[in-house]
Amino acid sequence: MFQKTQYKLLFSYSAIFALILVIFAVGVRIAFFWGLDVSFRRSLTFLARSASSDMEFIKGDLVVKGDFSSEELIANHQALQWFDLQGNLVETRGRDVLKLPFSTHKLMEVETDDRRFQGTTWPVVSIKSDQRIGYVRASQSPEDFDKTLRDLNWILGGSIVMALVVSGIGGIWLTRQAMQPIEESFQRLKQFTADASHQLRGPLMAVKSNVAVALKYPEGMRGSDAEKFKAISSATSQMTNLTEDLLLLARTQQAPSEERKRVDIEMLLESLVQLYTPQAQEKQIALKTTHLTNNLYVLGDPVRLSRLFSNLIENAIQYTLEGGKVEIQTRKDGYYLQVNVRDTGIGIAPEYLKYVFDRFWRDDPSRSYRTGGSGLGLAIAQAIVQSHGGLITVTSKVGVGSCFTVRLRACVRF
Repeated sequence: MFQKTQYKLLFSYSAIFALILVIFAVGVRIAFFWGLDVSFRRSLTFLARSASSDMEFIKGDLVVKGDFSSEELIANHQALQWFDLQGNLVETRGRDVLKLPFSTHKLMEVETDDRRFQGTTWPVVSIKSDQRIGYVRASQSPEDFDKTLRDLNWILGGSIVMALVVSGIGGIWLTRQAMQPIEESFQRLKQFTADASHQLRGPLMAVKSNVAVALKYPEGMRGSDAEKFKAISSATSQMTNLTEDLLLLARTQQAPSEERKRVDIEMLLESLVQLYTPQAQEKQIALKTTHLTNNLYVLGDPVRLSRLFSNLIENAIQYTLEGGKVEIQTRKDGYYLQVNVRDTGIGIAPEYLKYVFDRFWRDDPSRSYRTGGSGLGLAIAQAIVQSHGGLITVTSKVGVGSCFTVRLRACVRF
């Protein structure tokens, strides 16, 4: 019963933890990218500044010294280009050069079909004359930069997955530990309800029988006393029905019935329709079965299954106005059979549908005129369906009607 709640807690815990991890990973990547990008640009600028001292005027010609070897530059995915003041190329070293026209812009970037390059231009000032004599452009392919980011992405992604797996395992254990006291308290509450209902049956039957005897022999009784005894009898009947329903609900939820037989659902529904037809006729309601499928069998407790569909039919008749109709339909759906109890009653507002199977629920204003009953009919119906491994759902529209759908696993008739 609490498994669905446990799964919700586990999912919520995992989702929040995953969100925290993702935010942390994004923050780490942004900070790492920013720091790496700054370091990359600084190293490129440092390369250009260092190379600017390698060009000098010698005998009227611009000459580049040999402090930077092409092999070293190629190994680091770097290149250097020296230009004169008019932008004419003087010398090139390295392989990863920017194939762009000369420009004095300090930072630039170019992207080809398969590679990307970044570059920076730095002025060359003569040491002897302290005058600008040209420019040097340093360029580099950020392959190492991109590889470092890819490695970081894999590390962060793998860490998140591993953390989620570990936290999921831990979350299962934690949710079980958290739900265990609740389940134990609920079991004790159900046991108390069953014990209290059982103990109340005797005194209520005694009160009811004595009131019946008093009403059977009214000699010497005042008229007002007779009315009081009738009120006591009515209240006792209501309390008896309530205790019986509570006892049935507690027993149904504690353990599935050991008495399992092949039950012919078609015959069961036909007999229930005959049973409730007089009650429906009193309200001028058409109670009928339509599209009943033959050979629909389930393995279950015939008494509880009869109570299940009795509650649904009674509920449909109770909330259907005079002149309406209640239809019962069945169909086979693979290994399951489906029973629809459809009425043209007052319907249920959408915001109240999730409370329909709650115990003692009567908060829908459109159903406030309800009289009689213990308020446990639909809760009992749901408990019986769940004890048979099935599912019960409801669809409804105010002023149009409701449809309760029971889905049970079918069995083969031998």
